[in-house]
Amino acid sequence: MGGQVIIIGGGASGMTAAVMAARGGAAVTVLEHMDRVGKKILSTGNGRCNFTNQDQKPEYYHCGQADFPWRVLEQFPMERTVEFFAELGILAKERNGCLYPNSDQASSVLDALRFELERLQIRVTTGCQVREIRPEGNGFSVRTDQGKLSAGAVVLAAGSKAAPSTGSDGSGYELARGLGHRIVTPLPALVQLRCAEKDYKQLAGVRTDAKIDLYVEMSRAESAADRTKRVPAQGSSVDGSAPDSWRLAASDRGELQLTDYGISGIPVFQVSRYASAALHSKKRVKAVIDFLPRQTQEETMAMLCRRAASMPERTCEQWMCGLLNKKLSLVLLKRAGLKPSECAGCVGESGWAALGRQLRAFETVITAANSFDQAQVCCGGVDTLEVDPATMMSRKGRGLYLAGEILDVDGICGGYNLQWAWSSGAVAGANAARYASAARYVNAASK
Repeated sequence: MGGQVIIIGGGASGMTAAVMAARGGAAVTVLEHMDRVGKKILSTGNGRCNFTNQDQKPEYYHCGQADFPWRVLEQFPMERTVEFFAELGILAKERNGCLYPNSDQASSVLDALRFELERLQIRVTTGCQVREIRPEGNGFSVRTDQGKLSAGAVVLAAGSKAAPSTGSDGSGYELARGLGHRIVTPLPALVQLRCAEKDYKQLAGVRTDAKIDLYVEMSRAESAADRTKRVPAQGSSVDGSAPDSWRLAASDRGELQLTDYGISGIPVFQVSRYASAALHSKKRVKAVIDFLPRQTQEETMAMLCRRAASMPERTCEQWMCGLLNKKLSLVLLKRAGLKPSECAGCVGESGWAALGRQLRAFETVITAANSFDQAQVCCGGVDTLEVDPATMMSRKGRGLYLAGEILDVDGICGGYNLQWAWSSGAVAGANAARYASAARYVNAASK
């Protein structure tokens, strides 16, 4: 038997670390502060658990240290994840590159992990609050509300602040800080965005294909240093004034969901981390939405002209029938300065041009991201400059490993955050077992 390894956090990364550490010969204990392990897994993929994605690229992972996530993922890539879960009995099925358990039940993934914990005789203690981790000799002392434990190595996999109802309450940040780590301010990511305009009360419930461009205000100094990315400021800002220029921070396309407070859906989730960061820095943020992303600008104007010529007798409201959702159409007409009851044949060229701008470049001011309660993950966390990507060992203390959402790494939607959890957990667990074993023999030799 090797050394003792304590895993703090029984989520996706923590359970993977536990399995890999036990397979490496360590005696493993998992400490989880919720009443059961893996609660957050159950909510992934809308309850179906999109556990990885066949399309893997470095740019799908965000981090203050750009190459850090990929250096970890290369050690435990998507293919190894599929093999790992196949060994646990999970048959994968694919939808547009996303991989799910064939059962379409997230509980299958959680159960498979739990069964492996049991098979490997890993001790799991739930409802256990960790108060302090302290280096002690060649290992660590872990103080909990249930007593004190000792181990040769510790894996800190306590999650982030996103979705606190599933156990991610941010408590791991304080444990990491107590061990000397710097925490990059955690902010909500993969989350809905709130908007300033009052139109959204009318738009709640609308779903439509759209492209979203997220722009962040640039200061004069930033603008001067980055003129190649400057774009004209269109429309008014929060206080009615226009910033010097705007920087395109991110873009995405997919099904946009309009709510009574703003915008949601996958494309919004994909760009939300940039909005969170900019708003946290007190910068103004806006989104420009294209409601006809399949067309070029020229095709849109030609289509508007054809419709105007073929249906001049219709009112503008009737004329919009079949183009977009009725609730959305009425808001676009209003923004373009056109009355729903106005005869389409009476609309001049400037009116159609104004409607075309609303269809292709609908501007909205972003005032906030929704809270951690609604966020799927966080951007921010333990600074990865303080972690060795080859082993996931802390550079602040030997024998301490970190994995999963607690680190300043977040992925886009589509199984990437779970892939990060599996990869970082696997690398941390395997190396923690090796370290604990070596520490055990050092301790034995010193007696």
